[in-house]
Amino acid sequence: MAGLQIITFDVNGTACALRREQVRELLPLPRLWRPPALPRPVAGFFNLGGKAVPVIRLDVLFGLDGKQEDGEAALYRHLMIVQVPGQAEPLALLADRVLDVATIAGTQLSPVREGNSLNGCVEAEITLGSRLVHLLSLDRLLFEQEQKALAELGRHAQSRLGEWTVPA
Repeated sequence: MAGLQIITFDVNGTACALRREQVRELLPLPRLWRPPALPRPVAGFFNLGGKAVPVIRLDVLFGLDGKQEDGEAALYRHLMIVQVPGQAEPLALLADRVLDVATIAGTQLSPVREGNSLNGCVEAEITLGSRLVHLLSLDRLLFEQEQKALAELGRHAQSRLGEWTVPA
């Protein structure tokens, strides 16, 4: 049996991973625009081919935002463009750094009961070398109410972006 490909990344010192097939693109952190009154976990939006893509700060979402990064370290953060199952529009997840793409055997996965993480967002733990990595469940990363609020914010951002489009 072929192994599972994962993308590992760091969120304020915590090692996390997503399944490789869930990640559409990896990008360096672009300039974001941040409309007033955004929820703390939303870092802002960026324009990706005419689409306003929301950026979620995983450190804030997971309650790991205690340390302040200096300006230079923040320049090297990465975005992972993902497509959440059941959602029409892409989403970008902000991580301190994407670390690696790895192939793991099923024996390296230790399932985590849904009740043992907030909204069941950690589906398994993986031992990679001496490091414990949390495999995230993309469809349980946000609560249903958060998904709805984010979709509404995205519609407003897309509308604003459309106002600045120059006709061809």
